[in-house]
This record gives sequence, C-alpha cells and structure tokens, in this order.
Amino acid sequence: MKLNLIAIMLLMCTYVQAQKLNVKQAFNHAMEQTQVLVKNVDSARLIKPNLVSPRTVENGQFKMVVSRDWTSGFFPAQLWFYYQYTKDEKWLDLAKKYTEDIKKEQFNTGTHDLGFMIYCPFGNGYKLTKNEAYKDVIVQAAKSLSTRFNAKAGVIKSWDHNTDKWKFPVIIDNMMNLELLFEATKFTGDSSFYKIAVSHADQTIAHHYRPDFSSYHVIDYDTISGNVRNKLTAQGYANESAWARGQAWGLYGYTLCYRYTQNSTYLNQADAIANYILSSKITPADGIPYWDYNDPQIPNVSRDASAASITASALYELAKFSKANAKKYKAAADKILISLSSTYASAPNANYGFLLEHSTGHRPAKSEIDVPINYADYYYIEALLRRKNKGY
Repeated sequence: MKLNLIAIMLLMCTYVQAQKLNVKQAFNHAMEQTQVLVKNVDSARLIKPNLVSPRTVENGQFKMVVSRDWTSGFFPAQLWFYYQYTKDEKWLDLAKKYTEDIKKEQFNTGTHDLGFMIYCPFGNGYKLTKNEAYKDVIVQAAKSLSTRFNAKAGVIKSWDHNTDKWKFPVIIDNMMNLELLFEATKFTGDSSFYKIAVSHADQTIAHHYRPDFSSYHVIDYDTISGNVRNKLTAQGYANESAWARGQAWGLYGYTLCYRYTQNSTYLNQADAIANYILSSKITPADGIPYWDYNDPQIPNVSRDASAASITASALYELAKFSKANAKKYKAAADKILISLSSTYASAPNANYGFLLEHSTGHRPAKSEIDVPINYADYYYIEALLRRKNKGY
C-alpha cells in the first residue's frame, strides 16, 4: 500500500512538472525556428522581391505577402520581440531590415489594418530604439487611418469591398488598430486621434456585443443616420455565432483601451469578454478554442491557435488591471501557453520555420484552415514576453 501511494505521488509530481511553463525553452525553440523562416523568406524574395513577409503554409506551400497585406507587419514585429528578449544585434539588424519594407504603407488610406501593419513593427521598434523616424511613420499612419472615420456613425470603416453586402462595415478586429491612434496622440499632443479611438471603442460596445458579451463579427452602419443596418459575419460560422478569433480581438482591444484611458467602462468590458471566453463549456481542456464557438460540427472542426495566442497575451495584461481576477487570468494564460508550447508547436525545422500549428484563418472561404500563420506566432511570442517580464 505504501509503495502504491509513493508511486501515485511520483506520478502526480511528474504531471505537475510537465505542466510548468518553460519560457526560456519556448523562446529558444522559437528563435531556432525563426532562423529557418528567415532563410526561406530570403530565398523567396530572390525570386519575387515584392514579397516582403511570410504569412502561412497552405497545402504544403510556403506563402509570402506584399506590404499591403494586412498581415505584413507581424513578421518584422516578431523579430523586434527577439531583440527585446536577447539584446542580440543579429535580431536588431533583421528587425530593421524587414520593418523598412512596410514603411510605405503609412500612406495607405485603403485599409483599417494600419495598426497591425505599421504599429506592430514600428511601434515595437520605436520602444526599443527611440528612432524618431519610426515615430514619424506611426503618426502618418494614424493620419491615414483617421481618414476612414465617419463622424455620424462614430466608427472607422473596415472594408471597401463587397458593397453589395454592406455599406459601411466595421469588424471587431478593428479594435486592435486603436493603439496606433492612442500612440499618435501621445507623440503629437493632437487629441483628434484619441477622440476617434474612444468613439470607435464606445460604438463597438454599443453595437457589436450581445447580452452574454460574445461579439458579432461585422456591423454595417448607415453613414447618413448613423444607425446599424445589419449585424453579420464574414469569417464566422453564422451571423449569430461567436467566431473565436473575434472574441480574442475584442478582449485584447478593450484591455489596451483601458491601458490608455483608465476608463473603467473598458476594464469592465474586458472582464466581461474574458468571462465569456473562460467560462465556455465548448473550449477543450487545453484552452485552445475551436474556430467558432457555435459550429454544430464541434468537435470535428479545426481549432484556432491564433485566437488562443491573442487571448493569452491579453489575459496577462488584463491581470495587471483586474486585481480581483488576476490569479484566474494568469492561470488561464499559463495553461494556453503550456498547450501551445507543448502540443501546438512546430517540430524543429518543420513548417518552413513558423512556430505554431493549427490556426484557422477564414474557414467559410476554405482558406487557411488548420495551418501555421504569422499572427498566431506574433501574439504567442508577445505572450511569452509578457509572462517573462511579469507584464501583468
């Protein structure tokens, strides 16, 4: 009996140790993988120099994108994270090189994604180098983004395409681009950027969220009256479903809004969204959600590691602000990172150097289903950094 008890205790100790997050080991694996990725990027650019950033691996094919793609900024921004972590000049040189390739997008007024494209690389670059040229790019990008704001509806337009489906569509993803505007006000003292960001955040609370604090994907506005025309989805299962990555974007977005404004409305919203995500009975025990909470084919559908990465990073920061829930948020984020690092990480040298497997990009369009993808990797590394630096 005594031997059996000892054996059980040993097994329990082994299980607990296996559940511990090894940030150093995860970073080392990530950096080794990224060195493989850099080689593949450089090889691809020898053939097509206009391709600036790796996006995904689909049907076994390595896919790069041009600078105007909404995901173009994640790869250089990830390199800045490695420089922050190591202070190794090798990563600094690479981060500078690939960041420069996206610089011209500061003048792009045809997209709402300038926060992703510009702020992720140039914002991280500025924090680490204080390069004034990076600040100028951020401010210009904020000016470009501001041109998409409609004062009557009080929101920033997301898409210019598919005008047969909507007139002034705003997607929940757009919450992520507000950081660019908040920073531009800090840099310039011009409050117009800040006011646009706050208006967009307030209108999104009013119209994007259901009583249970799940989010619609797309809200279509009438720019004459300012009223909502339709509540829709583009990338989720159905108009009334909860698209997993959309829930993560909202969580992250309202957490950063509280960081900049200290408005308790945004903290309360972030807490409510976190509660929706963490109380889900649908999400598996490892913390990695299915691509949509309401897909009737669950569990026989793809997961979304990108939604998990975004959620983990947001939870670490939210834990810093939401003292009553801090322990719960840290534990949930740790669980996600343990799962991503152990079960979802690419094998060494696999997937052309991408870090994580099993993300879902746009399932209704049969695009990027169960694949590695650059924004999953970016937010995974950001979450690891926040964990290491106790950024919560």
